[in-house]
Amino acid sequence: MLLFTFLMSALTAHSQPNCLVFKEQGQMKRYQACEKSKALKGHYQFSREFQEILDEVLEIDSTFAYAYRAKSVAYLKSGDFIQWKKLMDQAVKYDPQGMLGYRGWCRYQFFRDYSGAIADLEQLTRLVNHDIGYSVTGEYHLKVALAICYGALGEQRKAIELITEHLKKEKHFIGLYDYLHLAVLHLELGEYNASIQALKKQIGEFDLAEVHYYLGLNYRQLSRIRADQEKARQEKELALNEFLRARDLYEKGNRMRDGYSHPMHKIFLAEIENEITLLTVQEDG
Repeated sequence: MLLFTFLMSALTAHSQPNCLVFKEQGQMKRYQACEKSKALKGHYQFSREFQEILDEVLEIDSTFAYAYRAKSVAYLKSGDFIQWKKLMDQAVKYDPQGMLGYRGWCRYQFFRDYSGAIADLEQLTRLVNHDIGYSVTGEYHLKVALAICYGALGEQRKAIELITEHLKKEKHFIGLYDYLHLAVLHLELGEYNASIQALKKQIGEFDLAEVHYYLGLNYRQLSRIRADQEKARQEKELALNEFLRARDLYEKGNRMRDGYSHPMHKIFLAEIENEITLLTVQEDG
């Protein structure tokens, strides 16, 4: 519940800029527009008043990227992605360093526009000489989001390299699901032991149903390629135990969540039940 509340509040708005900075820099139109945007406080994003205030802000300064982004959020939440994109394109035009990360993340999270997200995040990487930052919801570093997009397009090796490079940094942010995504990428390449190792690290960070589901898939696959029949039997048993653990955690609510969309590599109860049934039938047979 706390995570859901955080996600909802995180997407609500980009933090209000410090208007005095614009005044000190001699950008008086920007300063006035920024001051006007303070009137948004207390107004619901979907209200006419909220949008009208932003229209007035943009009349003062038509290049104020913050106003375009703030105006776009209601369209994103309501599913009007065409209007959202038009507004965000304006925001990026006037502040690419500040807005590319947000637009890229939203392209991934809401549209599964992997190529578009990659283009935005790669452009941001070229523009800045500092850390490119985090997803608007806060649980992903944008380098990991970039890796997920590459993986979704079939470039698992590049995706693994990006996540591994990020996790090797002395000072790095470990997201809720970083090792899980890394594990799935290894699994997709048939690198079962590497996948299992990553999943065990994920348990140390944040345990959830998906971890044990993918552990089950790894053990099941290993059992199929074992020449040693006893080892194969043991790995089938390990797989079943992991699927049972996944079901238990899923039913307790310990699973991947997002207030707006299904996270990449999320699984559902029916998938877990299907794997349990398949292994149980094989065991009975």
